[in-house]
Amino acid sequence: MQKKHIITFIAAAIVCGTSCSSHYTPVSVERSRILIDNRYDNTQGNDGTAQFITPYKQVVDSIVSPVVGISARYMAADRPESLLSNLLADILIHGSADYGEKPDFSVYNIGGIRSAFAEGNVTYGDVTDVAPFDNKIYFMTLSGKKVKELFRQIAGTGGEGVSHGVELVIDGKGHLLSARLNGEEVDESRNYRVATLDYLAQGNDKMLAFKDGTDINAPASDDNNVRFIIMKYMSGLMKRGIAADSKIEGRITVKQQ
Repeated sequence: MQKKHIITFIAAAIVCGTSCSSHYTPVSVERSRILIDNRYDNTQGNDGTAQFITPYKQVVDSIVSPVVGISARYMAADRPESLLSNLLADILIHGSADYGEKPDFSVYNIGGIRSAFAEGNVTYGDVTDVAPFDNKIYFMTLSGKKVKELFRQIAGTGGEGVSHGVELVIDGKGHLLSARLNGEEVDESRNYRVATLDYLAQGNDKMLAFKDGTDINAPASDDNNVRFIIMKYMSGLMKRGIAADSKIEGRITVKQQ
């Protein structure tokens, strides 16, 4: 049983259990956090804990177990560039079409990637592990000057997830040495369309350049959640018999000086 999903989905099960009855209407919702980890496995005589969890296990398993895609290989996130951060940044580009957008590039923060995809089937629970936050896709326009500023900030963190076509060279101290986009130097005189997450659009994770974005498109629909965007991409590939894959291709490289 995947214990780290338990509390999240127990709450969902309780809400579902009450709301599905025509006799009761919730008047308030309260929550508290109970950490369930391997300490419960190593402690004898936790009959009370087992009895508390057992009624919800079937509900939890039914939610987290459905297969939503296939991973071609083990993919994890790391700096300056990684298989999983590349994949997720590219998924933002792919998903942009559903919102009528054609961004020049995308940025997905490493700090927002909290797990990895193992090779083989990917479940709903696996996607929730990788993207546990309620982040939404977010579009904006940045001037070329602000794009260079953003890339300097990404260099300062040691690297973030960036989409195919971005080529940054940084040094070991976090300085940006060069920045190319789709084979060309970033042009400070033109504007670029960017896809990212609403969390980053607020300037978080030291990416302050995003705060100067213009022509904002922040879809508010219920399906605008990065987890759903990831699952839609992976399930679309699975229906065609294709496993999601990624590769290291020099999007961010560190030059030792």
